[in-house]
Amino acid sequence: MSIKITEWAVEDRPREKLIQKGTASLSDAELLAILISSGTRHKSAVDLGRELLGIVNNNLNSLGKLSINDLKKLHGIGTARAVTIAAALELGRRRKLAEVPDVPQIKCSKDVADIFQPLLSDLLHEEFWILFLNRSNRVINRMKLSQGGISGTVTDVRLVMKKAIEYLASGIIVCHNHPSGNLNPSESDSKITQKIKDAGNLMDIQLLDHLIISDKDYYSFADNGLI
Repeated sequence: MSIKITEWAVEDRPREKLIQKGTASLSDAELLAILISSGTRHKSAVDLGRELLGIVNNNLNSLGKLSINDLKKLHGIGTARAVTIAAALELGRRRKLAEVPDVPQIKCSKDVADIFQPLLSDLLHEEFWILFLNRSNRVINRMKLSQGGISGTVTDVRLVMKKAIEYLASGIIVCHNHPSGNLNPSESDSKITQKIKDAGNLMDIQLLDHLIISDKDYYSFADNGLI
């Protein structure tokens, strides 16, 4: 039977440790223990935190992708605790997004990846986004064009061009994610890229790049000489 946290030395208890030494002093399991609040008869909240991390091989990025039902599969994590953990992880994701600096001018594929990775890297479904640029490659706006399932999303080239015209864009960059983590472009990825490029050429709207985003990296059609 695990020793209750209340029986630990005060300086070792997660809440007290955070107050005295700051958040950075706590392990991931201890931070989760604060969210979990209390343990079970045989396990402390820290034990539950360690078990939860063990499920995802101590990868917080993978933890952020677990659903409420996935979290509840661990004995000792009920609906309320699962919701608390999911909410905390979502706040972390939103903070990451909020910290992405504005990129007034796109100079390379990394500038685009910095915009879209916080938006797309954790998703379990595919989304297709467009970045609208003026003649100086300064960002006019961005928008989500479509949302699909795990393995694909529908992209309407006519709608891409319609929105580009509405924003008076001189150039566009399109971007979508691969939840599988595989960054290799599929045949359909290559075909839709060519269709958008051809349609843009007819309207003097240049397709500058197409990025594929995963949770760890990105693939640029332009960097690989495919545009």
